[in-house]
Amino acid sequence: MTQHFWIVGTDTDVGKTLVTAYFMRYFQEKGASVIPYKPVQTGIIVEGSHQYYGDTAFYQSFSDKALVEEHLNSYSFKEPASPHYAAMLEGKEIQKEVILQHIEQLKAEYDYVICEGAGGLYVPLVEQGHYHFLHLIKQSGLPVVLVARTKVGTINHTLLSIEALKLNNIPIAGIVFNAFEGTELERNNISTIEHMTGLSSLVIPNLKNLEDLKKLPNEELEFFERLVSI
Repeated sequence: MTQHFWIVGTDTDVGKTLVTAYFMRYFQEKGASVIPYKPVQTGIIVEGSHQYYGDTAFYQSFSDKALVEEHLNSYSFKEPASPHYAAMLEGKEIQKEVILQHIEQLKAEYDYVICEGAGGLYVPLVEQGHYHFLHLIKQSGLPVVLVARTKVGTINHTLLSIEALKLNNIPIAGIVFNAFEGTELERNNISTIEHMTGLSSLVIPNLKNLEDLKKLPNEELEFFERLVSI
């Protein structure tokens, strides 16, 4: 049984942070201790004299309790770019051992550790060599929830991501289809992927106001509960 997992995406900006926050709130409401963990985040946001990183700030804003800041992240880089490039611009290098050790420490302290990836599975973490987020996920030994789009192109992107995960023997708890607007094309995309993969899925509507995330019903209990039975 595991209570820790990854939220990964078929691409960048598919809604991984939103889904991470949704899962966080779900398990918090069940009385569990939960920590969302973004190993590497890039792209600092500057608003006047205030500077912050969007992902970890989003976690804090949707948590029902204050989160320990140093538990949320290992590496933050100012440039909104691939982790390996953003790190290079600051003369730094991402150490996989730091991230894996951080995960182990969090697992010992929380009921649920929800790790969020960056971009897609093959986003590189180092400038030289072939070490991608996919390799980090495999080394962590944790299952994944895959976040996918619903519109044109999602069938190809989703199936390729699932194939990569399976080839690396990474357990897949299910798929979250994010930003669903209710069109017949989207419905067909989702049903096609479900049929071709046999994986459980959850559909999140396109939220016009991010505060609506707190109002989403938790009706797909089977999908969530699968996470603790892998």
